[in-house]
Amino acid sequence: MKHYLSHYISPLGPLTLASDGEALIGLWFDRQKYDRATIVEGDFVENDDIAVLAETRRWLDIYFTGKEPDFTPQLKVTGSEFEQIVAEIMLEIPYGKTTTYGEIAREVAKRQGKATTSAQAVGGAVGHNAIGIIIPCHRVIGSNGSLTGYAGGIDKKIYLLKLEGILSL
Repeated sequence: MKHYLSHYISPLGPLTLASDGEALIGLWFDRQKYDRATIVEGDFVENDDIAVLAETRRWLDIYFTGKEPDFTPQLKVTGSEFEQIVAEIMLEIPYGKTTTYGEIAREVAKRQGKATTSAQAVGGAVGHNAIGIIIPCHRVIGSNGSLTGYAGGIDKKIYLLKLEGILSL
């Protein structure tokens, strides 16, 4: 299957966007941990004309002005059922708000009809999120309010939380 890549220069550095031609399947800070993890080398073509990639660049333009975009590009989350549930829950975190790994774990358990789910397992799924910023893994924090882990780097997480007004300048 062919994948299409495009690039975006953000205030935090270059981003790579990936699409299967229909939906956004990846959005990474270049050289971040797990950068392009869902893309097989040689299985992509640079193409800025794919509609969902253009829409994603427009979303990012709005977002980086400090405003909440009023639309979401078509997304396709890959990974296990667990990772997909975690991504769905992250998409429900409102702009300008945060949640904890533990709160997501409780919601995953509820949706799967289980008594509990490990917050550490949630942390692994959050860390492997292939569609950064739009699926807002930067809004997930430790139970004590700590800014634990971010595949793009803690400095980028802090910037994004400040941009959304969650952290003060």
